[in-house]
Amino acid sequence: MTNQLYYGDNLEVLRKYIPDESIDLCYIDPPFNSKRNYNQIYNNIGTEDKAQAQAFTDTWTWDDIAIAGYNEIVSGGNPLFTIQCVELMKGLKMVLGTGSILAYLVSMAQRIAEIYRVLKPTGSFYLHCDPTASHYLKILIDSIFCSNRYGELRNELVWCYSRMAAKGQKQLSRCHDIIFWYSKGKTWQFNVDAIRLPYAEGSKARAGYKKTNLGGGKPASEICELNEIGKFPEDWVQIPFIRGNEYLGYPTQKPLKLLERIIKASSNEGDTILDAYCGCGTSIAVAQRLNRRWIGIDITYQSISVILKRLSDTFGSEVANSVALSGIPKDLEAAKALALKKDDRLRKEFEKWAVLTYSNNKARINDKKGADGGIDGIAQILIGIENRVHIEDRVLFSVKSGKITLAMVRDFCHVVNRENAAIGIFITLEEPTKPMLKEAKEQGTYTNPLNGQQYPKVEIVTINEILQGKRLQLPQAMEVLKTATKQKDKGKELGF
Repeated sequence: MTNQLYYGDNLEVLRKYIPDESIDLCYIDPPFNSKRNYNQIYNNIGTEDKAQAQAFTDTWTWDDIAIAGYNEIVSGGNPLFTIQCVELMKGLKMVLGTGSILAYLVSMAQRIAEIYRVLKPTGSFYLHCDPTASHYLKILIDSIFCSNRYGELRNELVWCYSRMAAKGQKQLSRCHDIIFWYSKGKTWQFNVDAIRLPYAEGSKARAGYKKTNLGGGKPASEICELNEIGKFPEDWVQIPFIRGNEYLGYPTQKPLKLLERIIKASSNEGDTILDAYCGCGTSIAVAQRLNRRWIGIDITYQSISVILKRLSDTFGSEVANSVALSGIPKDLEAAKALALKKDDRLRKEFEKWAVLTYSNNKARINDKKGADGGIDGIAQILIGIENRVHIEDRVLFSVKSGKITLAMVRDFCHVVNRENAAIGIFITLEEPTKPMLKEAKEQGTYTNPLNGQQYPKVEIVTINEILQGKRLQLPQAMEVLKTATKQKDKGKELGF
């Protein structure tokens, strides 16, 4: 099986492309209904005052999508929604009303039901959340997993980490997340020896070395032998937040060690791992390193681009190029469908895909509200170094998915000149007219000071050209995505 990466709504992907009982382990780290916007942090380059852009918004509303989802659940027409799940959703509506929390839980119910379907009878499901909605999610998963014959909660794991106290803090610091582990069937995978914890120095001699039978049927010598491996894993996990080179600038990124523990515990080499909210691809990187097959799904193109670069940086371009990509536009009809997404949370996905694809992920998305001047992306090109400081020129991108006019092209030309940018790229779904092309050409050329080569000052690029493989060709285009650490030789510890 080829490893697969899907760009799109995970509910649609699960229903269309993931077969029944095909997954050994599913881990998800979905949005938490935090009512926050999460920004991706880029490399600190250029003169911009805020090198970041919105990756996703974790704010839910009771809209047409939520209403349709709720009606699907309570109608009783889908057997994946158990009677307990149907009655729970009705009760939650009465208690919570039709607001953001219910909209969030409707979305999660639809996806958890599909995850239950695709898990093998021996499969495990891990859901990562925080106290914002963990209590609601617990009873929701119970209503789907535990209402079936063998489904059961195995553990409520607590991931603890340290966090600096804020000045003037008026409550206890929130320093833990919750991870629910559910099994689907009457047997499940649990590789205890793979995740045993080492003893603290000095405590090993005191742990389990009594020459007595402890009542479990094992002689003392066997107990001692097991304890040589390490102490039994607990449901209280202390792993630090991401530090140093592991951090890729992606919001909500989780530590490699945490995913290593989960994947080692509940799967074997060759098993298939599913992450339906794969973000920057931590679970994917660990699954790849531990010789598991994997399927990743994410609804934002920023995530897809980060994952592909992460795989290339960590394991080499051959691994990244071998991934089966689905959902990324391959023709004009698919590009138009992406541009016409009705969900407000996806309104910029077409722009992100166009800018990141054409720039070979060398541009960052511009999310400044209001006076952005139609600038949807920015790239930096190195033109010199003075006193060890990079001197850079900027490339500006503007993306249009609807009808374009000559006035729009003129406005963008004005923005490029006003911002003193080196180059402007005007990306359009429609074909430009001759007057538009003439207007762009009249802006002249940009001469790169490093190689003396000339480039059009303003260039109009069509989506059709991008689909046919046209890409930005500039010398010394700066990397805006952080580089993942290359994997080390295989050993006992997970190494990147």
